[in-house]
Amino acid sequence: MDLKLSGKSALVTGSTAGIGYAIAAALANEGARVWINGRTEARVSEAVRQIGKSSVRGIASDLGSADGVRQLVAQLPEVDILINNVGIFEARPFAEISDADWLKFFEVNVLSGVRLSRCYLPGMLKRNWGRVIFISSESAVNPPAEMVHYGTTKTAQLAVARGLAEMTAGTAVTVNSVLPGPTRSEGVEEFVRKIAESKGTDKSSFEKEFFRTMRPTSLLKRFIECDEVAAVTAFLCSPLAAAVNGAAVRVDGGVVRSVI
Repeated sequence: MDLKLSGKSALVTGSTAGIGYAIAAALANEGARVWINGRTEARVSEAVRQIGKSSVRGIASDLGSADGVRQLVAQLPEVDILINNVGIFEARPFAEISDADWLKFFEVNVLSGVRLSRCYLPGMLKRNWGRVIFISSESAVNPPAEMVHYGTTKTAQLAVARGLAEMTAGTAVTVNSVLPGPTRSEGVEEFVRKIAESKGTDKSSFEKEFFRTMRPTSLLKRFIECDEVAAVTAFLCSPLAAAVNGAAVRVDGGVVRSVI
């Protein structure tokens, strides 16, 4: 399917690996001009090299701060598509999550997208075309007890995205959220490896146990692949998805038990 993205410009934050990298590659394969983002020049350059298209460039900037956002926007003043993907997660008991941890998670997971949307959305509205997508999580509507701070930031993303979508009424600009379920990203792979080692088991056995005990509502019964999330996200970026606006689109493997 031709998603009609040839010539569109796209920034994918946190895209040197995992879901962000898969989205960047998918958009590049559809003909978009894509900017990869990460915190270090080395990681960004390697991601650009791996995708291997002349239409892909990179900007190294830590978007967990206002200064990092300003530095990026100074190099890239406008885009047609903004994918707010950068984020952090960790498993930690609620009583051990400090104020500093809460603020750090909010700064990276929420304010990065708020700041970038504030920079880019007005231009999209002026040009009467654009896409803003927040990569949230099923944890936004199914908060995990082991990651309350993470789940809270993902819920906040849904509220921000829906509020911004209200600003686009009557235009060709859309703002949506994508809610992946447990996905086989770089961070999750490392998380699984460490837990499996601590339990004296292998990754395959831990994955089965994870979905049996921690995500028993999953219909997929395995980790989602990054490319599977990227395919849905790329479609939402397309002019073909013009009727999808203000939505929270689940790519969760059926983890969330809901008919809406």
